Amino acid sequence: MQIVRNVPDLRAARAALTDGGRARLALVPTMGALHEGHLSLVRAAREAGHVVAASIFVNPTQFGPNEDFTRYPRDPERDCALLAEAGCALAWLPEVSTMYPPGDATSVEVAGLSVVLEGAVRPGHYRGVATVVVKLLGQVRPDAAYFGEKDWQQVQVIRRVAADLFLPVEIVVGPTLREKDGLAMSSRNRYLDPADRARAPLLHQVLRRVRAALRDGEPAAAALAAGRRALAESGFIVDYLELVDAGTLAPLTAPDDGARLLAAARLGTTRLLDTVAV
Repeated sequence: MQIVRNVPDLRAARAALTDGGRARLALVPTMGALHEGHLSLVRAAREAGHVVAASIFVNPTQFGPNEDFTRYPRDPERDCALLAEAGCALAWLPEVSTMYPPGDATSVEVAGLSVVLEGAVRPGHYRGVATVVVKLLGQVRPDAAYFGEKDWQQVQVIRRVAADLFLPVEIVVGPTLREKDGLAMSSRNRYLDPADRARAPLLHQVLRRVRAALRDGEPAAAALAAGRRALAESGFIVDYLELVDAGTLAPLTAPDDGARLLAAARLGTTRLLDTVAV
């Protein structure tokens, strides 16, 4: 696996790996601290016939002023070893000064999708996400980009950006990978202390209970309220637990064929996200 840290080397490596455009290239964007969910995307891209590149970049513009940018886990040597073992051909590790050089003045804002749910709790977060993803796609110029289902709202923001800006890239979504107890895999799970780690799987359990209640015909408002109450009684601080349209993220009063449950809640200093299709 090649490891590159500047744009000229990236362009040279891309040209060689794609054989002048004859091979298809996929990108798996990450912030590092890799887990099996990330690696499953690398393997899925390979199985689809792509040469695979992965980026490792902790993007400062998607963190709020009181969030965990400085303490976000960073271990690029470990991450690169895992990527190589999974069959990644190219690791792109830019510096902040490469992604945001002096004079940088352009950002990408997605109306609607970026200001609800996670966007309401973390103002400006999806501006940072959309901007850095457009930069990564412009640098790597992949035929496909792979993202995880757990960050469902992020996927919808990126799909909207790709469609609205006519970006020649296929957005592929891989399934959420979970620990044996159901907790969705996340780089931030390592923040959980033992007591919170033991409680954390309840988030997914509650989503499954709410889904079952909805399928049994319980009114959405009552099912959602019961889910929020169950989490709060177990020590979670619930940012949101909502039933939404999977594509538009518009709130739903009853499930339909495109419905999803999205949730975010905090245990101690750790925010956990999860989603299930209804």
